Amino acid sequence: MTDAPLLALSPLDGRYAAKVDALRPIFSEYGLIKARVTVEVEWLLALADEKGIGELPPFSPGARDRLKALAANLSVADAARVKEIERTTNHDVKAVEYLIKERLKDDADLGPALEFVHFACTSEDINNLSYALMLREARDTVLLPKLDELIAKLRAMAHEHAALPMLSRTHGQTASPTTVGKEIANVVARLDRQRDVLVQLPMPGKINGAVGNYNAHVSAYPEVDWAALSSRFVAGLGLDWQPYTTQIEPHDGIAELCDACKRIDTIAIDLCRDIWGYISLGYFKQAVKAGEVGSSTMPHKVNPIDFENAEGNFGIANALFEHFAAKLPISRWQRDLTDSTVLRALGTAFGHALIGFDSLQRGLAKLSVNPDRLAADLDAAWEVLAEAVQTVMRRHGLPNPYEQLKALTRGQGITAESMRTFIASLDLPADARKRLETLTPATYVGLAERLAREI
Repeated sequence: MTDAPLLALSPLDGRYAAKVDALRPIFSEYGLIKARVTVEVEWLLALADEKGIGELPPFSPGARDRLKALAANLSVADAARVKEIERTTNHDVKAVEYLIKERLKDDADLGPALEFVHFACTSEDINNLSYALMLREARDTVLLPKLDELIAKLRAMAHEHAALPMLSRTHGQTASPTTVGKEIANVVARLDRQRDVLVQLPMPGKINGAVGNYNAHVSAYPEVDWAALSSRFVAGLGLDWQPYTTQIEPHDGIAELCDACKRIDTIAIDLCRDIWGYISLGYFKQAVKAGEVGSSTMPHKVNPIDFENAEGNFGIANALFEHFAAKLPISRWQRDLTDSTVLRALGTAFGHALIGFDSLQRGLAKLSVNPDRLAADLDAAWEVLAEAVQTVMRRHGLPNPYEQLKALTRGQGITAESMRTFIASLDLPADARKRLETLTPATYVGLAERLAREI
């Protein structure tokens, strides 16, 4: 239907459909089926390569290529055939097994191996590895590039505005000045750290049978070192072997990944809210796009819609990531199916995070700093120099420096003249007094510029 997006239940398949296309081959039903076929095919190949399994001799190079092509070239039509089979089996993994057997049965080399498809496996052996492959691909090919783009943009902004002074606000009150670049550098440092955590996270996987003990494996081939084969197989998929499990891989690795994604999103939300506030103060201007409307009734408005959209989508993603991290590591005894329906929503969380990254980047691209507004706020906040003055007084042993500055500044309007009059009255060495007398809110930024350039 041409109006299908208008009928979509989820905005990921409607309003925002084009923005999450990169995730469809990974987290769609097709993506899950393809990952399952890949695991089943690779397990069959691993069994054929195992010397202790005499009934399944190694495949010829041609047969191996055809088997791998079945997974690599799986089409949407093939996935639709799996769904058709599932209507009879009422079991999604069994339907994958039957599709593979259906495709191999007339192959002279592969046909005799049909009963080694899904050999000794429980469905979770296939599922946990499939989801691990999907999550690894989503992290490495979609999420990390978006995160790297954001970090690069923020780093460039930190360097560009490293020396531009800005009034800080702690508890919403005027505080010691910083620079625009240093404030952005703080975010870069946080994201850099979480990126390192994200890329180093293991992607655990297991293939050890119905309750994790290789029961069926050993009953058929007691002479095979199944734990060693399992370890080699999981590592061969590019995953981290999980040696101790019940029927299910415990999903602690997925929880760790979700927690890491949630922390990244939380940092991004913090950035969105701060920039929203700075736009409100006039520290940043937003580029006006021709034809764009800020308000349906107030023509003057240029709303920070990109930052608000990003914040909202990161929030939805985090609500899901939090649920995944809290729910997935818990099962009833050896196994229940509550994780099955929850895992299918992983792509939804990644989708909203992806929209958040795109909206945040779009908002950052529209920003320009307003040096005049920054300078005006600094010049109206001479009270922030009280910190510097009382600290120098401490160094030189003057009595009650904090209390004197508190009496001078707290709740009172301080001007350049009144601050310098107070400094002139102090019994300080001449060089110390001169440094304080030449200090302004705009120059009282400490090492902010250097720190911003070093990020």
